[in-house]
Amino acid sequence: RRLGQLLRSPGVTWLSPVIITQQKCLFLEIKTTVVYPATEKHLQKYLRQEVHLIRESWEDYKNITLPFIQSQSFSIQWVYNILEKKAEADRIIHENQDPCNGFVLVPDFKWNQNQLDDLYLIALIQRRDVKSLRDLTGEHLPLLKNILQEGKEAIGKRFGVPGSQLRIYLHYQPSYYHLHVHFTALGYDAPGSAVERAHLLADVIDNLALDSAYYQKRALTFALRADEPLLKKFQEAGRV
Repeated sequence: RRLGQLLRSPGVTWLSPVIITQQKCLFLEIKTTVVYPATEKHLQKYLRQEVHLIRESWEDYKNITLPFIQSQSFSIQWVYNILEKKAEADRIIHENQDPCNGFVLVPDFKWNQNQLDDLYLIALIQRRDVKSLRDLTGEHLPLLKNILQEGKEAIGKRFGVPGSQLRIYLHYQPSYYHLHVHFTALGYDAPGSAVERAHLLADVIDNLALDSAYYQKRALTFALRADEPLLKKFQEAGRV
């Protein structure tokens, strides 16, 4: 009850649609995640559900996934608020302001910054025309290299964690369609870090260096929960 009163108190201002905090109970070592305000989508995310693996070809992406993305009203205004420093400005760890090859590095809401065991930061790119891994080409190599190098340096300087102890990766499918890169402690079993969703940034860079159109040619595998609308689209197309 007291937590609910705190979340609704007039002195608390929410700058983004999802606020996630984690706390450890000193004696019982209980870890909790609080999502507020929670929508039906958030509730479904944390319920145990049947999961399906999708093998998406480039044709599948063009004919199923991309039209689905374009038909949805995914709000990423909260990302733009961070990039424009209308929100979270005091939480920025590093910023490269180059409009094409720059990014902002901020702590993820899942990390309370009280310990390094579950270190988790997100790099949000400055440009707004790259939705996901599928959009990346050799043109984006300077951007990706900046994120990899500058991100590691900033985390090492601020938190004392060397690059060799960081897991740096992209999600596919991502949870929101503005390209972003995850930085987590290597020893932390972070959500979405499994092989069917995470793509190491260093590998992405190498793949694009070998073939500029690598991610417009190869099939990508990802998991979808039973209630996700995109799964229904693949089922209707006879691809599951």
